[in-house]
Amino acid sequence: MKKYKLAIVGATGVVGRSALQVLEEMKLPISEYKLFASKNSASKKIKFLGSEYTVYELDEHSFDEGFDFAIFSAGGDISKKYAPIAVSKNCIVVDNSSVFRMEEDVPLVVPEVNPEDIFSNNGIISNPNCSTIQAVLPLKALDNVYSIKRIIYSTYQAVSGAGKNGIDDLNNTLNGLDPKKFPYAISKSCIPHIDIFLDNGYTKEEMKMINETRKILHKPDLKITATAVRVPILNSHSESINIEFENPFILSDVKKCLENFPGIIVLDEPSNNIYPLSEKANGKDEVFVGRIRRDESVENGLNLWVVADNIRKGAASNAVQIIKKLIN
Repeated sequence: MKKYKLAIVGATGVVGRSALQVLEEMKLPISEYKLFASKNSASKKIKFLGSEYTVYELDEHSFDEGFDFAIFSAGGDISKKYAPIAVSKNCIVVDNSSVFRMEEDVPLVVPEVNPEDIFSNNGIISNPNCSTIQAVLPLKALDNVYSIKRIIYSTYQAVSGAGKNGIDDLNNTLNGLDPKKFPYAISKSCIPHIDIFLDNGYTKEEMKMINETRKILHKPDLKITATAVRVPILNSHSESINIEFENPFILSDVKKCLENFPGIIVLDEPSNNIYPLSEKANGKDEVFVGRIRRDESVENGLNLWVVADNIRKGAASNAVQIIKKLIN
């Protein structure tokens, strides 16, 4: 079996470290790894696969030695500058930033949902937004059977989605310090404001979910609206998803459809207080679905509660799963 060479860009960040953990667990046929980060993190040592790896500063020549794959988790500016350099050296980049997601020739991939799109790449494959990734698994499962007409998203997003600074803000404001990342003390409020506000009144996060869902499901005209809220939870995003279908459904069949879809675990026993929770999703790669019930206000309407670890499945694991598909 061929052995591959993989670069991790942003190896010292929250997503980068999670990617290293996922790579240890998945045991892909990769013979050589190299870790890159900013100048401030260069020369740090990271324990990985039983060895100590040195972190190197990323520069224009980092990919000269040749890599098969690279995972980028260092922000949009870094991806925009260095991903094309990596591609020019025949390296396939899986990028966690939003820079390339909506470009027509860049596939936006969740492996359980649209794996066929992986192989239409021109060197860059985009990882979707963390809140989009967990949503599209149940949506794809149900769209295959009932054809989705409209989606209403309401998200409850953990502070880890804002990186280390978001985590620090929660801890600091719990101790009475002023916020630095968020406009208000996240420990005291749910903040209906993720990313910048746009001219249409939506935030950039909300429009990401709308546009990325359409692209992943190959439904450019799908009617979708979204409200994204930051909540004082450390990790794992929760989402209320309201769906209107073209076709009628039987609730028991909906549950079976979800249970049989790869990557989904159904937790739906309300009489026993069993439903997805953030703390139970932490450290997991699956998407948890519960509170499955009809929306009785419309014909063919359904409500779901969807929870997943936004750092693992919402970023790191999804990227590694894409590389696994490429190898296989």
